Amino acid sequence: HAKTATKMFCGCSADIYGAEPNTHTCPVCLGLPGALPVPNFEAVQKTQLLGMALNCKLVKDSCFDRKHYFYPDLPKGYQISQYKNPLCMGTDIVIERIHLEEDTAKSFHEDGKTFIDFNKSGMPLIELVTKPCFTKIPDAVDFCKKIQDLVIQLGVSDADMEKGQMRLEANISMRTPEMEASNILPKYKVEIKNINSFRFMEKAVTFEIKRQSELLQRGDVVIQENRGWDEIKNETISQRDKEDVHDYRYFPEPDIPPMHFDDSYFQHLKQTLPELPWIKKEKLVKQGLSLTAAATLANHTYLDLYNKYLIYISHGLDPVGTANALLNKVESRTLDESEFKSFLAKPAYELSENDVNHVIEENPQVVEQIKLGKETALEFLVGQVMKKNQGKAPAEQVRELLRKLIL
Repeated sequence: HAKTATKMFCGCSADIYGAEPNTHTCPVCLGLPGALPVPNFEAVQKTQLLGMALNCKLVKDSCFDRKHYFYPDLPKGYQISQYKNPLCMGTDIVIERIHLEEDTAKSFHEDGKTFIDFNKSGMPLIELVTKPCFTKIPDAVDFCKKIQDLVIQLGVSDADMEKGQMRLEANISMRTPEMEASNILPKYKVEIKNINSFRFMEKAVTFEIKRQSELLQRGDVVIQENRGWDEIKNETISQRDKEDVHDYRYFPEPDIPPMHFDDSYFQHLKQTLPELPWIKKEKLVKQGLSLTAAATLANHTYLDLYNKYLIYISHGLDPVGTANALLNKVESRTLDESEFKSFLAKPAYELSENDVNHVIEENPQVVEQIKLGKETALEFLVGQVMKKNQGKAPAEQVRELLRKLIL
């Protein structure tokens, strides 16, 4: 969901999370006859901002289309989406397109009945479509995590998966080694809809690959369909046949004029683009940080620390020491600048070998377990040493000394 004050084509508040069902609705998002849609310009801009960050081609002449299908969560019997002229077209081997549409309502299935909450109907939904380029599950999951980090840093969306602000939909199909060598795609694909966590996506795709493989090995045909992930049964379940493009009967949305954007508009939009996560990471590595530290500090969850880091190093503090303190020493984060300088100036804690030897002597049975290769036993001794020095010594330093003295 794009982070906007109102829905995609009406004035209803987009602050729907936790609201009573069917309280954020109007004739437009309920699809009542005669109600006319008016596009949300903020949602358009946020979609283009995302496309710009991902090096897409921003389309100068774009328009909305009607996508027809019948489903209980679709009040009009069609969805206002984009087909031929989306706002952004991909220019690399990963991204196909980025388009803007309205979301559907939320369905609840219980005792053979379907209940509908139309609060979500009409929410601005940015859809990023990738090309069929992923062959490894971790790569696909990592890509989705990077997109979440990017949209949050851009201010395009809060992308809170627990609130349904970001959803993952994986298309899976299997091909033979011969097809792969010739770069031929299968004639079918199965789409797993509305996955609400990265962990569930990994599980769902793993399950679906196994299911399809078993079908193909038996000589059966894999049906092209939409499936959902059942997190209780840990399996994908069939929802409905997946339509081909011609089944949607796309045509230009007659109630919304085409949109035209010129170069000066795009130039102005580009000036609002914040520093991108991978640019941050590259800059931090050049300043001497490790890849891990740079990737962590460049992530949206550490934005406050990153800004504090920039201030500190602009005042002459050591980049590596500053980053390590902010990331690894929680107590340093609440200090003001002068206190932080004093914190950095403190000599590193010198670990006493006597303290470590005392712990070893006090725990002979644990030492025997460590000699047998039990890593958890070693961690127990690390904890005991840390207790003796009130957590002042780095855990890795304690670990190394224990290994040296025991092994």
